[in-house]
Amino acid sequence: MSAYLWKSFDEDEDRPEKPRRCGVTEMRGPHYTLSTQDVIQEIFESLGQFVDGLKFSGGSHSLLPRDFMKEVTEMAHRHDVYVSTGDWAEHLLRKGPSGFKEYVEECKLLGFDTIELNVGSLDVPEETLLRYVRLIKNGGLRAKPQFAVKFNKSDIPISGNRAFGAYIVPKPRSSELVEDVDLLIRRAERCLEAGADMIMIDADDVSKHAEFLRADIIAKIIGRLGLEKTMFEASNPQTSEWFINHYGPKVNLFVDHSQVMDLECLRGRNLGKNHSSILGSSYFRI
Repeated sequence: MSAYLWKSFDEDEDRPEKPRRCGVTEMRGPHYTLSTQDVIQEIFESLGQFVDGLKFSGGSHSLLPRDFMKEVTEMAHRHDVYVSTGDWAEHLLRKGPSGFKEYVEECKLLGFDTIELNVGSLDVPEETLLRYVRLIKNGGLRAKPQFAVKFNKSDIPISGNRAFGAYIVPKPRSSELVEDVDLLIRRAERCLEAGADMIMIDADDVSKHAEFLRADIIAKIIGRLGLEKTMFEASNPQTSEWFINHYGPKVNLFVDHSQVMDLECLRGRNLGKNHSSILGSSYFRI
């Protein structure tokens, strides 16, 4: 007779068992693809021990029936998975402060644990942002402000073999808004002081293509905020691998549901997409 053994997490190996404060994997819910309740349940039943959070991106939860949302949040909680909103709170601003309070209460009734605040889309003064963080905390939910990191592509050094001293034609500057990273960090620190539980970093322009990743920006953010208080959006498997290679298995990442297994393999002892790395030392016991 053979028994299938899953790998157990040790503090000194990868990361502790759930609930975790580091090495958190947050999974994207319905948004880019329509995930039915059965699909989500299958993911939880097969990979539940590797999934810490479920996020409904892009306000997708507002388009789904209330009964469906309650069933999904209850299912997630049975598997020790928290449920987070995406960037939707900015659409409530037209209703004023009372509208935001109603939104917090509605999220709580639906079973959400975390409300994410897209700082760029909210476009409110810093003190107002901090007030929203406190409103969420007073409502009994966790607050996760999201900051976007942008930089100018022309700042990336040109790689490749070239003769020493050879003239390199500079890349033209783009017209996109370039984020002040020091200002971003200071605002994130104030959010944490106001009670925010974690800072989501939408590092799309930093890490969408791993070969263009600005390691200095990532290092500055982690150095100031710490691994436990930051989560990075990994837009592709190459980005996930970069983060694990540079910061180890305890970095917090937000990924698509299709990347959960590969990410867990990367977090494992044997770095790389080797699915045996998430299994115990005895894959089968005879």
